[in-house]
Amino acid sequence: MSKFSDNFSNHGKQPSVNPYSPQPQNTSTSKSSTDPNGEWHKSYLNSAILKAYFRLLPILFVCYIIAYIDRNNVAIAKLTMEEDMPTFDASVFGFGSGIFFLGYFLLEIPGSLIVERWSARKWICRIMVTWGFMAALTAFVKTPTHFYTVRFLLGMAEAGFFPGVIVYLSHWFPQKERARAISYFLIASPIAMIIGPAISQFFIDYGRTIVDAKTGEIIIKHPDLLGLKGWQWIYIIWGIPAVVFGLYVLFGLTDKPSQAKWLTDEEKAALEGEMAREKAMHKAGGHMSLLQALSSPRVLLLSLAYFGIVTANYGIELFLPSVIKNWYPELEPSRIAQLGMIPSLLVIPGQLFIGWSSDKMQERRWHSVIPVVIGALFLVLVTFTQGYLWATIFCFTIAATGMKSYMPAFWALPSLFLTSTAAAGSVGMINSIGNLGGFLGPYVMGAVQTNFDSYTYGLLFLALTSTLSAALICCLPLRRPLPTDVDD
Repeated sequence: MSKFSDNFSNHGKQPSVNPYSPQPQNTSTSKSSTDPNGEWHKSYLNSAILKAYFRLLPILFVCYIIAYIDRNNVAIAKLTMEEDMPTFDASVFGFGSGIFFLGYFLLEIPGSLIVERWSARKWICRIMVTWGFMAALTAFVKTPTHFYTVRFLLGMAEAGFFPGVIVYLSHWFPQKERARAISYFLIASPIAMIIGPAISQFFIDYGRTIVDAKTGEIIIKHPDLLGLKGWQWIYIIWGIPAVVFGLYVLFGLTDKPSQAKWLTDEEKAALEGEMAREKAMHKAGGHMSLLQALSSPRVLLLSLAYFGIVTANYGIELFLPSVIKNWYPELEPSRIAQLGMIPSLLVIPGQLFIGWSSDKMQERRWHSVIPVVIGALFLVLVTFTQGYLWATIFCFTIAATGMKSYMPAFWALPSLFLTSTAAAGSVGMINSIGNLGGFLGPYVMGAVQTNFDSYTYGLLFLALTSTLSAALICCLPLRRPLPTDVDD
């Protein structure tokens, strides 16, 4: 993105021009900022896009980190939560972790449509404030029913955030930049899987009593913190930032380019003209209504494909600490939290590479399929590594990378054949149906462990669902992407 740097540094000025090169003349043949074939248009467009990268993506990035920690911190809290409440076995945690996505399902499509038709910043503010309160309330559950209820309400509170952001980015980034912008946003999730355990490990032992399994004698008794156990603090400390950043979003985001005071008039015209040009080209190929989009076989195929991959992804993320604890019981919870961070370290460059390569080659299908197939293969291989800790971590790292790095290319697929409200509704539907896999994956992992005292069959199930998803994407009929002027 260095090619944009000169324009970005000269905010509010005209693009820099070499004084020894021919200057554009003020005649009827000169290119304006709205002429898609003019050099001035490209310069203003590139400047506007760069400003959008630096102005909008950092805010969305931090918000997604908080969201991802709040939905997944139960994986770390579970390590000591079950010691205080013996009725919270693997099946309870699996069902409670997954029921989040049933609540998420109910409001997903309406949420993404609100972003398209009303205001992204107001809706995201509402989402973050309410999910922050619900996340903190998880600290005070006493029974499985309490746990299920709070997790369900947390899902309802967060519904619409992710697809809303995907729709929001389609208002700011043209097709040739969209996968890259999405990839920058999506790497917040693996970073969240590093930051969450890294901070939570310092709270996990508060109030914990370690007892000798043979003699029943107390070995270590850690003090409470302000009368609360460590697992309770994990929920509270991550609920507060959601409320704070939710209020900041109201002032930090801008809904549309035309409302951006930080863009010049020429940059606004160039960016809005480019988005309007792409929308017109899509419509020229045939307009699809919202109802048609939601019933489109391609949208349904993408929904089912996403369902299978999400099943595997959340099965791994929410039960990885539990698998490590089960296979290597000598490890302390803080050590398990540290090991659980390792798989996310490779996910970050994986997502960035897929986003860059997909945009560079203007290819989406195989950039979605290949990482998922690799991830499924290593989910099978990990079942043979019990007893070999670093082999286990290595296989989980490759599996997690595959189940995450496909996303920038995958989320650029709907915009190849949908626009405007139809695209917003379809993204909401794909994410909504797909995230039901977030219920199935953890539920199966917990149920299999409870009934068979083994995680092996659950991991093989996750490998199967992701493989079927890759096959569905292979079968997806797609037309070629929009012709765009891609700068070398």
